[in-house]
Amino acid sequence: MKFRITMKDPDGPYECIQEAAKEMADAIEGVESDEREGIQEARHNTLRNFADKWMEYGEYITVEFDTEAGTATVIPNKR
Repeated sequence: MKFRITMKDPDGPYECIQEAAKEMADAIEGVESDEREGIQEARHNTLRNFADKWMEYGEYITVEFDTEAGTATVIPNKR
């Protein structure tokens, strides 16, 4: 049997993506703080655009569970 659930979290994905972008920018050596902010913003946009393949409006995600296969699959966004 397969069934889907849609979850909504307006802050979680944004904050997690922001933190991942900050970690990536902080890992670059020899960069001034103002440059680092630009890198962090660019990385945030890249990660958000990637995640948008599966998240709608940056806060909705749908997962399909298959009890027979024992799997859970994130369903791509329909945009």
